[in-house]
Amino acid sequence: MSPANISRRTLLSGLAATTAVAATGAAIPAEAAATRDCRAAAKTGPVTVAYIEVNDHSMLSAGKYTLANGGAQVIDVAVIFAANINYDTTAKKAYLSFNPQVTNVLNNVATQVRPLQQKGIKVLLSILGNHQGAGFANFPTKAAAEAFAQELADAVNRYGLDGIDFDDEYVEYGNNGTGQPNADSFIWLVQALRAKLPNKLITLYDIGPAADRLVSGSQSIRETFNYAWNPYYGTWGVPSGPSSKAKLSPAAISYTATSQSTAVSLAQRTVSEGYGVFLTYNLTESNTATYLSAITQKLYGSNTVYTP
Repeated sequence: MSPANISRRTLLSGLAATTAVAATGAAIPAEAAATRDCRAAAKTGPVTVAYIEVNDHSMLSAGKYTLANGGAQVIDVAVIFAANINYDTTAKKAYLSFNPQVTNVLNNVATQVRPLQQKGIKVLLSILGNHQGAGFANFPTKAAAEAFAQELADAVNRYGLDGIDFDDEYVEYGNNGTGQPNADSFIWLVQALRAKLPNKLITLYDIGPAADRLVSGSQSIRETFNYAWNPYYGTWGVPSGPSSKAKLSPAAISYTATSQSTAVSLAQRTVSEGYGVFLTYNLTESNTATYLSAITQKLYGSNTVYTP
């Protein structure tokens, strides 16, 4: 499979366990969401999503691109990539873990997250497997799934984030004596998280055993997700998830691995076929306004302006 067609080309290095987050300046008041800039310019067209590898790049890059026509932000949703689902071999349970780079973002939300939110950009925390056998698809009981959902909800509320993104890669189910995927685990988890975060975003990176288990008997979590997207960059593939085209991104591009011509073609197809989301990955600090302009001409009928 060519580099343009694989999901994550390289696993983030140093995804070591961090069982607790330092409290230094991290907690935020409940009214933080109210600080968003209500004057953010509106636009018509698909929601543009950008994953940012915070091991290497700054979240602030998501706020540096606006449309030449009207001044709206190009990026609507920025995803912190990534926190981890780890496994405690003593307690025999999954837990939420932040590596040093993610910890840095979260402990400095005032300077790394809040500026994006004040521009109207939603900021999500992506949760990724970490080779330890703990995954979204193998919680042994509903109570175990609910406990992890509480950890996720606590992180969103503590840092004033806008939701959670599920990415079921690099788990290695069975490691450390963990179980294999079961039919109910991910349903328990997502249902519990939605109950705890009724007004936040919950999104699906459509890959792995969890993404194949959205329905069990009479239960379905397909419509519980706000958005779902294709995980293979440089390709078109309608993802599992919500039934509405407005909530799906069949297109997926990487700023560093997808040619401009392919990206433009995928953007045009997104609009032509009536889909409401356009997924992008690996936004860096480099000025990519020329590349983005070719895309935003198709998505929004406007060039992109970069402001350092």
